[in-house]
Amino acid sequence: MSIKNEIMLITYADSMGKNLKELGELLNDHFKQVIGGVHLLPFYPSSADRGFAPTTYENVDAPFGDWEDIKRLSQDFYLMFDFMINHISRSSAYFQDFVQHKDASPYADLFIRYKDFWPNGEPTQEEVDLIYKRKPRAPYIDVEFKDGTTEKVWCTFDEEQVDLNLHSDVTQQFVRENLIRLSEKGASIIRLDAFAYATKKRGTNCFFVEPEIWDMLGEAQEILKPYGVDVLPEIHEHYSIQLKLAEKDHWVYDFALPMLVLHALYSGNSKRLTHWLNICPRKQFTTLDTHDGIGVVDAKGLMTDEEIEETKNNLFSKGANIKRVYNTAAYNNLDIYQLNCTYYSALGNNDDAYVLARAIQFFAPGIPQVYYVGLLAGENDIALLEETKVGRNINRHYYSQEEVIENLERPVLKRLFQLMKFRNSYPAFDGEIKIVEAGNSDQLEIEWEKGGYRVLLKANVRTHAFTVDYVDLEKGSLVRLTGV
Repeated sequence: MSIKNEIMLITYADSMGKNLKELGELLNDHFKQVIGGVHLLPFYPSSADRGFAPTTYENVDAPFGDWEDIKRLSQDFYLMFDFMINHISRSSAYFQDFVQHKDASPYADLFIRYKDFWPNGEPTQEEVDLIYKRKPRAPYIDVEFKDGTTEKVWCTFDEEQVDLNLHSDVTQQFVRENLIRLSEKGASIIRLDAFAYATKKRGTNCFFVEPEIWDMLGEAQEILKPYGVDVLPEIHEHYSIQLKLAEKDHWVYDFALPMLVLHALYSGNSKRLTHWLNICPRKQFTTLDTHDGIGVVDAKGLMTDEEIEETKNNLFSKGANIKRVYNTAAYNNLDIYQLNCTYYSALGNNDDAYVLARAIQFFAPGIPQVYYVGLLAGENDIALLEETKVGRNINRHYYSQEEVIENLERPVLKRLFQLMKFRNSYPAFDGEIKIVEAGNSDQLEIEWEKGGYRVLLKANVRTHAFTVDYVDLEKGSLVRLTGV
């Protein structure tokens, strides 16, 4: 199924119901008009990071179900799958064979060995300082082989996520085989996770290295083109990178929108948000919430450092049940990178503010993605956070089928779903957007128009009141959307 301009749900296989079968039942019974697509977060066997350290792409992790469950989902919704182009699990058969046989392993070139990458087997301090990294030291793990020798092997993220050597023939074959496999299993679009980290080159910061990054993206597109599958590179960084990708007509993410919307709704000033809506890419997927958290670095330059700091402070003071400590190393998180909080709780569990935030997202350029906790206007899960001491788990509640169905009766969800159904079905959203210059800084107006269809969102970001007026061509009149 090809990509449709309809809202995409982001969910794990076991977060709405305990497996893919239960997820499929829920979506078909209750969400058929609410969403058109599903980004199914990694459902492969994995050794860490909630699926993002895959051991293989050949199977569905058994507790979730099997490929038949995926196939059934793909018949009703367009699907996005993840491919971790930067790394594979340390527990995978590939890496374990390398540990066992070292140079004799057919997978020896799948990984980046320090002895081969750096001229003297080690980077200089200057080279370490230059690398864009997630740890306060050179990115590696010490690997002890069966013969008793040890080597440093490149590792950017968790120690279970060993980086791939994209320059080797064996890795290129690995990428090709798995991208084709995922295409044949029902993906409409494949997200290249940790994409910008996959370019390693001496003398650079090893992050979004040009022109190598464009070659890598082009090769992935060429592999997928015969299957009619698109590529979405996943990058959290300065918004200018998304603009670069958009200039070359690639799909991109809008990770800046979450902070800009929070800033507007906290401060009652739409100026920064309006500016971004005018200049942001049009061929994009928009977000307010994801499995990772609310990105901070993505909004740098679109908001001043003071505005970013003020928005973070407001999240802790106005958000519900959110403490600064949840965003520190004590809960396995770095405050500078992202904020751990559900979007509903970030807005103080305030229904009016939340529904307006979603209305802004649905009227922004691009295809909206709604994370499953956001779909259910979920509050911070403090119990899961404290039980696991993982900051991100505050926004990763496990909903049973019964719990999902109970939530459907809440007024906030009835309002939200009314908006979502309208966004999925009204033709003007396939047309041209116009950001109307409002007179006051607390006003926001967004208009879409196509072939006589026209819809206007008028909002007050200070009071959180808004209206949606649209042309009903059958009646030949302007109609106000009710129930929102």
